[in-house]
Order: sequence, then structure tokens, then C-alpha cells
Amino acid sequence: MSENTSVIMPGERVRVVEDAAKNKRVILGPGLRRLDDKVVASKAGPLRHKDPNTFWVDNYQRRYVPARGDLIIGIVKARVGDIYRVDIGSADTAAISYLAFEAATKKNRPDLNPGDLLYARVLNANADIEPELVCVNSNGKRGKLGVLQDGFFFKCSLNLARLLLRESCPALAALTDELPFEIAVGVNGRIWVKAHSMRETVGLANAIMSLEQAGYAEIDKICGDLNSVMQT
Repeated sequence: MSENTSVIMPGERVRVVEDAAKNKRVILGPGLRRLDDKVVASKAGPLRHKDPNTFWVDNYQRRYVPARGDLIIGIVKARVGDIYRVDIGSADTAAISYLAFEAATKKNRPDLNPGDLLYARVLNANADIEPELVCVNSNGKRGKLGVLQDGFFFKCSLNLARLLLRESCPALAALTDELPFEIAVGVNGRIWVKAHSMRETVGLANAIMSLEQAGYAEIDKICGDLNSVMQT
């Protein structure tokens, strides 16, 4: 991922994104929106860029705002007909159809209950309708999506979640050097981890939360001392 350290303010025209859009289709993430033929900022913060064509504003917001393509962790709240209502930490609950799971049919429905955790992708999100989720990719396969069982679930800041999802973030690689584990990171500020034992799982959660106040420049130093953090 390449980074742009320029800080933009709400209402500011973002010409670097407009210039990129002249040569290719760009994806606007949180904090950016189109206004006629212009791209303007809706939030304050550093402008970020993920190759090849995704831009967003790294804003320290508290409430998650869904965007198409986001990977999130949701909590099943209720079933209404063929739809499950899912809490994703936004202003509105999201919806997911029983058909949005791998190999799901009318006779082979997913067995979901209130309180179940889902690792899902946002299929649709706009101001006029509730967010829609799926637990399959474009080929109809679940991949890493679906129900998260056992493990340990906790919340973090939206900024930490995005930092962990960066391809160049060394944190998860450093943790993997310490012990094997499974992890699901939701861009909505939710994390699920699972190791061989509860002690290791809680240690992983402690290590990840130690990164909460870390900036991009500090994370390498913290990762070098993760083993001691995991023992606390």
C-alpha cells in the first residue's frame, strides 16, 4: 500500500483522486464522495491510497459507516422470514439472506442463532437502504467468510482495524512468528482470534490491543516486543 500523508478537510476537493480517475476507475472509501464531476472529502484526516485504485480518509471516527466491499464482523440479532438482521456497529442493522451462504438452498439453510458471529462482506450500502451482506465471494465460495465459532471476540478502534488490514502491516506477521492462530478483522472495529488454548488466545488479544495507540511509524518497534506483551 502506498500512503499519502496530506491531511484533507470536509468539503475539500481532492484533485489527486480526480486525476487518478481520468485514467482508470477508482474506488472511493470512507471519507470521500462524488459531487457531480468532483471528488470531495466528507471527513477530516490523512488521505490514504491502496494500490491499484482505492482511496479513503483515515478518520478517527467512532461509528462505522458501511461501504461496499468492506469485510466486517457482525452479530446476528434476529431472523425475519428469509432474512437475518445483523448488528454491524453502524447506525442501522444490516440484512443477510439465507441464500448468501455457500451451497445454501431452501432445504439447506444456514443454522444461525441470535448472538452468532459472522465474517461477511458488505454487498450494498447507501443512505437510502439498509446495508446488505454476503458470506460468499463472486464465485459463490465462502473462503474465509461465514460463521466464526469459538475463539475470542473483542472490539477495537476503526483505525486499528484498518491498520491491521493493511497488506504491509507487520503486526500479524510478527504474531504468526510467536504461535499459530486464526484471525478475522472487521473494518467495523471488531476482531476475532482463536489459538490452541484460551491462554494463548487472550494473549493474542492483549498483543493486538497494545497496538491501539500506535501510529504507522511506531508499529515496527511494538511488534519487536510482542512476545512480552503476550505474557502479560
